[in-house]
Amino acid sequence: MKKINKQAGFTLIELIMVIVILGVLSAFALPRFADLGGNAREASINGLGGSVKAAANIAHAQSLANGAAQNDDVTLEGQDITMINFYPTADAAGISEAAQVSAGSAAGDDYTLGTPTAGIRYELAGGTDAATCSVLYEAAGANGTPTITVTVTGC
Repeated sequence: MKKINKQAGFTLIELIMVIVILGVLSAFALPRFADLGGNAREASINGLGGSVKAAANIAHAQSLANGAAQNDDVTLEGQDITMINFYPTADAAGISEAAQVSAGSAAGDDYTLGTPTAGIRYELAGGTDAATCSVLYEAAGANGTPTITVTVTGC
């Protein structure tokens, strides 16, 4: 009588090869299905919003610490910041300088400047809907604080 040797299941090498093939396929397929670009744009705008808020508060604190008059300029890190009502103005010489935001049409700029009816609006460069992926800074009114609006619905 002959002894029949039946093999049941897969060998360890076969299982490892299947796992490797699945890993390679998922590495190429996952980026096609998971669009993380929106999350990155949203994080960029939220980060800019935080920078603008912090810069406005730091400039305000410096203005008060100097005993400056309401519209006296302050100097932060060697840069003159234009102030109004003890806060940075809503322009390139004010909040843009205080927050050290490079916004424009140059190739290296991450943000462009929008044209809001009041204030200064930083929009993320790169094809997003500018009005719904931006940071709007409106200068402080008399005895008030600046208004900073972060919009990420269209990022």
